[in-house]
Amino acid sequence: MTYVYPVVSRRAGGVSVGINLNPNNACNWRCAYCQVPDLKRGVAPEIDLALLRSELQTLLDDILNGDFMASRVPEESRNLCDIAISGNGEPTSCRAFDRVIEVVVDVMQAFQLSIPLRLISNGSYVHKQHVQHGLKLMAEFHGEVWIKVDAVSEGSILRINGVKLDAVRLRSQVEAVAALCPSWIQTCLMAWDDQPPSEVEINSYIDFISGLKRDGVDVRGVLLYGLARPSQQEAAVHLKPLDANWMKRMAGRIESKSGLQVRLSL
Repeated sequence: MTYVYPVVSRRAGGVSVGINLNPNNACNWRCAYCQVPDLKRGVAPEIDLALLRSELQTLLDDILNGDFMASRVPEESRNLCDIAISGNGEPTSCRAFDRVIEVVVDVMQAFQLSIPLRLISNGSYVHKQHVQHGLKLMAEFHGEVWIKVDAVSEGSILRINGVKLDAVRLRSQVEAVAALCPSWIQTCLMAWDDQPPSEVEINSYIDFISGLKRDGVDVRGVLLYGLARPSQQEAAVHLKPLDANWMKRMAGRIESKSGLQVRLSL
C-alpha cells in the first residue's frame, strides 16, 4: 500500500494502523535516531485522498473481519489499539492535512471505531490554518497528538533533531498544539558516544516539562522511550541504547519533579 500500513506497536500496546503521508521520505527535521532510509529534507507530496480512503478501508476490514490478526499477529497483541498518522516524515507538512483527517474520521465512523486517532508530530507546522483545522477535528473524535520533545537546549536539539530551534519556540509549538488537541510529550533518549545525557541537559529538560505543568499547558503526560531499532542516519555511529535501569530512574525523576504521568517503553 502507498499510505496505510499495520504495525505491532510497543508504545501503543497492540496493532496500530499507520498512515504515512510522507512516502517520499521527506521531513523538515533530521533526527539522529530516525529509522527511515534515504531521508531527505522536504515536505509531504500531494496525497491521493481516494486511494488513502480505499487502503484504510481495506486494511481495517481485514483486521476487523478477516484473518489478519490470527495469521499475522502474536496472540498477546491481537487488539486494534489506534490509528496513527506518522510514517516517513512530518505528517503535518501535508498541504491537505485537514482533508486527510476528514477522510480518516469518516472511515472510522463507518467502521464504528472508538479507538484513538493519534498524530505523531514535531509540531513545527501548527501555525498553518489547515493544520489547526485538522487538529480541532481530531480533538472531536478521540484524537490526541504525540509531540516530539527530545531535548530543549539549542545545541542538543540541533545535534539530535537536526534543526535550529530554541526552547522558547519549542515551548510555543507545544502550547499551540496542546490548545487544539489533547497532547502527550514524546521523548526519545539515547547514549551519544557512550555517554548518557548530561545533568545539565536532564535538568533543562525536566524544567521545561515542569514548566508546562506549572503554567497550565494541557499536556497529559510524557511518553518516554529509548532506541529499539537501528538508525538509518549518518549519526547512527554515535548512538547506543541507554541501560534499562537508567531509563527507569529517569522516568521517576520526570514524574516526581513535573507531576506529570510518565509512560516508559523500553
